[in-house]
Amino acid sequence: MENVLQQILEAWRTNGRINTMLIDAISDEGMRCTLSKRGGRNVVRQFAHLHNVRLWQLEARAKELAQGLYKFETKEEPSKERLKEHLAESGGRVEAFFEQCHAGLPKRRTFKKGLIVNLSYFIAHESHHRGNILLTLKQCGHSLDSALRYKIWDWDRL
Repeated sequence: MENVLQQILEAWRTNGRINTMLIDAISDEGMRCTLSKRGGRNVVRQFAHLHNVRLWQLEARAKELAQGLYKFETKEEPSKERLKEHLAESGGRVEAFFEQCHAGLPKRRTFKKGLIVNLSYFIAHESHHRGNILLTLKQCGHSLDSALRYKIWDWDRL
């Protein structure tokens, strides 16, 4: 059986590949879709929110790892390339956080219940928003094809 740290990192990387796969599959028009009637996040801003939550968690749990990460402004709508660039950078920093926590480095603070619970929080949060994104796209007439929608659940092959 693989080392627990390697499993944690692979779960996190798979989560990141799903985000990238979805960003690549969504049209530019789809990225601007929203179900909000009061200025809530559209699809692109939900992806930007994922990055910002990573940044905020790192600021609270491993300040040095958050340094230099870009923070998207509330109404900012970055291009798909910028989204992928910043999600990759923050994803790498979260990965480093997991490695450093596992190694017992000082000034690294996981959730009180531990590192795997911390990983679970990140993935649950991002999965929640991916579900919102898929629903938004469907309701706005920009549904992704069924093969792609099923692929996000095939973690053995992602």
